[in-house]
Amino acid sequence: MIETIKIRGLARLAAAIFAGWGGLAAVKGAYDLLGGEPEANQYAPKAWAFVTRVQWGRFAFFELVYGLSCIALAWYCVRWSRRLPETVRRVRSEPEFSLFG
Repeated sequence: MIETIKIRGLARLAAAIFAGWGGLAAVKGAYDLLGGEPEANQYAPKAWAFVTRVQWGRFAFFELVYGLSCIALAWYCVRWSRRLPETVRRVRSEPEFSLFG
């Protein structure tokens, strides 16, 4: 039996996942860097008692860089996927291990 595998689509799916997650992380990081504050400030007797502004800024910057890195990886996946074939056809091999057989 012949099976068709969509190779380019797998790379594009990975790019979409990286771009979505990276976009969310980058937006959250930018928000935290520019004006957000930790939830601990809502429950602390005094604001910035548990988490200092320096620690929060370091965490927000990490979030922003992490998000931008995921977006860059998504861009690289899209660029790399252009070199891949659209589909690959091959003979379907039987699995070596069968759970119920």
